[in-house]
Amino acid sequence: MVRTKPWELSEEVWERVRPLIPERPPRPKGGRPARSDRQMLSAILYVLRTGIQWNALPRELGACTTVYDRFRLWEQQGLFERIWQVGLQEYDELEGIAWQWQSMDGVMTKAPFGGAATGANPTDRGKRGTKRSQLSDGRGMPLAVSIAGANRNDMRVGRDDLGSSDDCTPDSHRGKTSAPVSGCWL
Repeated sequence: MVRTKPWELSEEVWERVRPLIPERPPRPKGGRPARSDRQMLSAILYVLRTGIQWNALPRELGACTTVYDRFRLWEQQGLFERIWQVGLQEYDELEGIAWQWQSMDGVMTKAPFGGAATGANPTDRGKRGTKRSQLSDGRGMPLAVSIAGANRNDMRVGRDDLGSSDDCTPDSHRGKTSAPVSGCWL
């Protein structure tokens, strides 16, 4: 039996993601040729799936610094948000978003080196931390996510970062299925 490599992208997934990847700017000073986007995305997904540290990435998948640099570039360019938007739009077309019931949940975690993005955690003796919140539809599909300082009130995170319930309704998204509306992605 042939063992599959779960980090390798299937042809179907790659063909759906490839058009979303932004063009790399030309490098007039030359340098090494850039690694393929497919190899870099496979390595990024390997890190995200396994939870390993970047510097523990197997060399056969790529140099850890190269993969991390491409991850940061794509993050800044909004690639992962576009992938999420396209996936959520496709989910809406195939299954339909369950609007009749939504759920919001969050978790606070320690972030001692988080800098200005953190806040004093009220449940952990004021230590620096972050709050991750998620809004899901009735089937558990994430509609929006937010990361804020641990000192932010849940209601404010929900209203300001994830969007109010008025914004997260089918009627508020008619004709706007590819853009964020107050943090609610559709």
